[in-house]
Amino acid sequence: MISGFTIVRNAVRLDYPIVPAIRSILDICDEVVVNIGQSDDGTREVVAGLDDPRVQILDTVWDFSRGSGALAHETNRVMAACRGAWGVYVQADEVLDEAGAALLRAAIRECDGDARVEGLLVDYLHFYGDFGTIATDRHWYRREVRAVRLGGGRDVHSYQDAQGFRVGPEERRLRARATGARMFHYGWARPPQSMRQKLAASQEIFLEQADRLEARAALPTLYWTPLLRRFTGAHPRAAQSWIAARRAAAAGPAVGPRRLRLAHLRLYLSDWIERLTGARLFEYRNYVEV
Repeated sequence: MISGFTIVRNAVRLDYPIVPAIRSILDICDEVVVNIGQSDDGTREVVAGLDDPRVQILDTVWDFSRGSGALAHETNRVMAACRGAWGVYVQADEVLDEAGAALLRAAIRECDGDARVEGLLVDYLHFYGDFGTIATDRHWYRREVRAVRLGGGRDVHSYQDAQGFRVGPEERRLRARATGARMFHYGWARPPQSMRQKLAASQEIFLEQADRLEARAALPTLYWTPLLRRFTGAHPRAAQSWIAARRAAAAGPAVGPRRLRLAHLRLYLSDWIERLTGARLFEYRNYVEV
């Protein structure tokens, strides 16, 4: 049995693609458990509107006194509610493309009998400012674990702000295998008003970054970042109507003017080395490839 899981709160107000996110993993899962934090915008009704018996809702109240650790706590809570031997994780602003879904399904089948493999990796496209631009510098993670073994005494659990997973009380990095599946991350691609609301809401979660988030929320556009590149491929089918509605409502630039700084030279140098060798310098990883 394969379970899917995610967490979400105030998805309507913050304009998360939660329905495309769930739909993108639904066909490879026997169940998808959704931890819905207490919301004031009809998020629960939107998820329930999927009207699929495989979608199970877990109603919760999130404790933000934990700071960003609240996200890992709630992810662990929804993982504990899953019944499958494997779990496929999708965040509320991510959508797995259909080819990637097939690759994950095949990888789970292939790796199920190999005890060395505790998780499976997906490749990321981080959209920034709009749906035709991706952020590519080394501050944006290239891969992350999005399928994990559940149960079996392994103690695989969500880590810190719930970007990835670790194993056991020693917080060992997962042994994970690449799949080539692609995850489309839309967290920074939404319209400016949605982004300002997201940044404002993030202040109650990321307490250590509250001042910086408040300053960013006051800006009319996203700040420019180096190594933005055009995306000319197709978006996942599950996300296309959601994207079309936001493209139609877009007005004006979403990213501020180019402002090069001396510190950016390191990013360009890292990018040059990565293109030449395939190695990304100083890359942060929640996993060890096997």
